[in-house]
Amino acid sequence: MTGAAAVRSPGLRERLQAFGGRAFASPGNAMVTVVLGVVTLVAAVPVVRWALVTATWTGTAEDCRAGAGACWAFVGAKLQFMVFGLYPPDAQWRALLATVLLMSLVVMSALPRFWSRWLIAGWAMGIAAALWLMGGGLGLPSVPTRMWGGLPVTLALTAIGLALGFPIGVLMAFGRQSRRPLLRAASATMVEGIRGIPLIAVLYVAALVFPLALPSGLQVDKLILAQVAVALFAAAYLGEAVRSGLQMIPKRQREAAFALGFTWWRSMRLVILPQALRVVLPSLVSIAVGFFQDTSLVVVIGLFDLLNTTRLAAQDPDWLGFHTEAYVFAALLYFAGSSSITRYGRWLEGRLRVRGASAIGS
Repeated sequence: MTGAAAVRSPGLRERLQAFGGRAFASPGNAMVTVVLGVVTLVAAVPVVRWALVTATWTGTAEDCRAGAGACWAFVGAKLQFMVFGLYPPDAQWRALLATVLLMSLVVMSALPRFWSRWLIAGWAMGIAAALWLMGGGLGLPSVPTRMWGGLPVTLALTAIGLALGFPIGVLMAFGRQSRRPLLRAASATMVEGIRGIPLIAVLYVAALVFPLALPSGLQVDKLILAQVAVALFAAAYLGEAVRSGLQMIPKRQREAAFALGFTWWRSMRLVILPQALRVVLPSLVSIAVGFFQDTSLVVVIGLFDLLNTTRLAAQDPDWLGFHTEAYVFAALLYFAGSSSITRYGRWLEGRLRVRGASAIGS
């Protein structure tokens, strides 16, 4: 039997059988399962009735107020604003194209077949193209960043922040394990300093305090400052996760690499770091999910991501009273993004486990 076959993931039938075996393994477990099932059913029936059966799918605000269920007509009427914010309606194709471009980069980065040096160049060109589409110039009308909002801002802060923060975090992790006291102390101070304060404070410092230290007349765009703050904050958490992974790799791995003639950097890049990242992959996935959700904090410095454009849409005088539908819509988008990241992490763990077992079996 090969290693890949030995670690084959269980199918849906096997999972259901295993769940049933645990849920009804004893009279106590069976009683708890039945009670929870009944409670869930009782709670789900009115929710389903409100969201689907008696919902108003099209029409005006008056039609919704005359109904007894959810007003999904509100979501249809305010969809463009919730997704793109104040971005000019006639140029929203640019924001949509930039969003698709960033999502394509994320998908390519998630697939091992694209893991090469060319991916770094792809990120550089993709980010430049996305910023050009959003901001304009070189033939496109200019759109100031104060008019950016919604899903493009959420995705940009998350994707670019993690893309920039990951290499910085790896360097921080290497620095904290360095034998040079000054480098080790600088890395530890930066990591612990950033991790010791909340993200909202980092955003305040970046957007409100840092500009005060600049020379008179010199201004930096608020969105750039927020992006740098998110990247540094992500780097601190990613660096600590990577450092924990490096510590779990046996010292003999490094010694074996040196015995084969590898330099320190080559041994880290080809032997130590890949094993460390495999160990801490669940932590990296959790950090990515957390930062995807925490982008809503940029509202404190005057930027509007998906959650905050949704909140503003619910304050439209013509559609007052339908904030629940607005937040449900935003929650579904956040849930879709977070669950996609989580499922990708589980898929990648299984792939790496199968590849490792195959290597051992061969």
